[in-house]
Amino acid sequence: MVGVITSIAPELFDKDIGKGVKFRCSDSFVRKYLQERLGWSLRAGTRAAQKLPENYENLLLEAFLREAWLVRDYNIPPALRVNTDQTQSVYQPGTKVTWNQKGAKQVDIRGKDEKRAFTLVPSISASGEVLPMQAVYRGASKQLCPSKSAAAYDEVNKLGFLLEPSCTNTYWSTLNTMKNLVNGIIAPYFDKKKAELTTLSEEERYSQFALWKIDCWSVHWSEEFLTWMKETHPTIIVLFVPGSCTGVFQPLDVGIQRILKHSIKRAAHRDIVAEVVSLLEQGEDGTVLKMDLSLATLRDRSLSWIVEAYHEISKPEVVKKVRILTHIKPVVHADII
Repeated sequence: MVGVITSIAPELFDKDIGKGVKFRCSDSFVRKYLQERLGWSLRAGTRAAQKLPENYENLLLEAFLREAWLVRDYNIPPALRVNTDQTQSVYQPGTKVTWNQKGAKQVDIRGKDEKRAFTLVPSISASGEVLPMQAVYRGASKQLCPSKSAAAYDEVNKLGFLLEPSCTNTYWSTLNTMKNLVNGIIAPYFDKKKAELTTLSEEERYSQFALWKIDCWSVHWSEEFLTWMKETHPTIIVLFVPGSCTGVFQPLDVGIQRILKHSIKRAAHRDIVAEVVSLLEQGEDGTVLKMDLSLATLRDRSLSWIVEAYHEISKPEVVKKVRILTHIKPVVHADII
């Protein structure tokens, strides 16, 4: 809106509106202009809510008791209990609402159907730590991942993130990327935490069990992956979130993903604003701005987004709080992730 007004009527910003105050394009002005002058209102798209199984409370209680039993019998401390989840991250995260004519039957939202995306794989521990994240990009080689010239590339490496091609025509995690996640992030984290358990001997640390909670995705519960886990990482116990219950029982879904996605959306929006301002300063016509929305550019920018999001959620008090948000009605909450 500021760019349009600047290009159409730049003299407005030099206008004295009284008592030596210059006109400015404030939030209240924009809101009033859209509502009263254009007759627009904020409209939202809708979608069906996630359906829970009819017996979901019994499923959650069983899952909770199973996890409590494992924690007790295998003496698994909070630092050795990790939850991992995959989430889709679009390159042009938009909004579900937009300004349009009041009473309009059809409301088009630019970017709502954006298909270009990558998969972000965050992990958190019950002790309040956020592990390095994995990002999976569509393509057959590393050349289709963010380039080394990306602004946050060095910090991503320093934080221990994994940037991987899916080696398929989608950006979804695969059996190979899951193995790389375990070998490159999950297992090293557990090994590090075991080494910090001073109450255990070296031999006891080697045999100490850890708990890894993931959802019921086809790759996760495939015989090939579970067999590989047992043979390669026998001390990591895989625990599944009941099907269709991730929104009420998986810690990352319940308390972290929203913060993560909001941070990414905010960072992406800031990049767009910065680009628009730069183009306007170069004298571009504000009504026909052409922004660089190429996949290579957005892919490089995505590194800054996920680094900022990582720091946003890396707060022990936030991570630990998710356990009280999971839906376990019949029993008292315990310190379990």
